[in-house]
Amino acid sequence: MGSSTPVHFFSHGSTMMLGEESASATYWKKCGDEALKNDVKHVVIMGAHWAALGDEIEVAANPNPAKNPVAYVHPSKYVDYKLNPDLPMADRCVHLLRASGLKAKKNTTFNWIHDTYLILIRMFPDACPPTTIISMNARYDPHYHVKVGDALSSLRKESEKVLLIGTGGAVHNLYRNRWSQMLLYRDNFAMEHPPEAALMDFRQEFEDAMTKNSGPNLRRAITMLMKMPNYRDAHATDDHFMAACFVAGAAGRKEDEGSKAVLGAEDWELQNMCNSQYTIGSWGNGITAM
Repeated sequence: MGSSTPVHFFSHGSTMMLGEESASATYWKKCGDEALKNDVKHVVIMGAHWAALGDEIEVAANPNPAKNPVAYVHPSKYVDYKLNPDLPMADRCVHLLRASGLKAKKNTTFNWIHDTYLILIRMFPDACPPTTIISMNARYDPHYHVKVGDALSSLRKESEKVLLIGTGGAVHNLYRNRWSQMLLYRDNFAMEHPPEAALMDFRQEFEDAMTKNSGPNLRRAITMLMKMPNYRDAHATDDHFMAACFVAGAAGRKEDEGSKAVLGAEDWELQNMCNSQYTIGSWGNGITAM
């Protein structure tokens, strides 16, 4: 057992974040380089595009998953990237989730979606590390997803290092986005007008919750965001917020009090979508990417 590995919350944004260069893409690559330099052996990731029904949660265990196609990105950016499902870790995750009282099971037919493999390609362009994908639950209870993160938080202290990632969105409301520049000119970063005030306000609330809290206070701060008056402006649906709750559960233990969260990069897309990238904690041996 060693020191705890950091936890990442990444906003994956639109599909074009896979094909276009950005501050977020640069930061994802830096985080991947640091993970490899620190000898990470496994990645466990929750996305925003897969949710289990009822009161269950599922763990991807397809030994040969396909990739769902990505719109507005040339196939050369992702088609030949070889996915690397981590089946033994899927069993471990199911065991840990069940031990925490959650109804978890494996899904042996799930094909991977861009919310997760976009991040993996950007972080690890040379080869996908052994990776396990955790579903959300479609009731979108924030406290449930905190519990999922908490159930898997012990993986952060494994001798074979495990990196936990949640990929969703800090501000992600497709109904408030301005799509014309992307659809007409393939320009997802065009900003004809500034973001709407309510969305900028929520983006600040999100940053404050992440960077001004740690330990159990982080869990309270993140889940409380769903009660903010401007939450529904920022998230028309709850799916892209659940990864933040998962991260708060994974990095919000009592022993995590004092762990710093860093806003590593940020891009606004489609006028009103804010892609903020956070890392909670750090590598204990101080090895960082150059």
